[in-house]
Amino acid sequence: MSGLALVYAVFADADSAAVAGRAVVKERLAACANILSGCLSIYEWEGTVQENEEVPALFKTTPELAPALIARIAELHAYAIPAILSWPVETAHEPFAQWVKTQTS
Repeated sequence: MSGLALVYAVFADADSAAVAGRAVVKERLAACANILSGCLSIYEWEGTVQENEEVPALFKTTPELAPALIARIAELHAYAIPAILSWPVETAHEPFAQWVKTQTS
């Protein structure tokens, strides 16, 4: 086990993803945030199937900080019910894993 976790979230646009990314890195809840290219999200909301462009982001953190990171992203998020997920990292390049741990301590 690497001792790392990934947190995934989607945002309405790149600017809001970057605002959240900057905040959680500055607060040391995540070592880094990768703002990805836009994607098409298809989902049902309030009885209607929606199709919207969204911007996914990946945040690197530790399993211990993942719940606090998820809570902070939710606070910063514009959606009423943001999609924010986390999963453990099985293996990672050890120097990178150590860097993440250093950045979040």
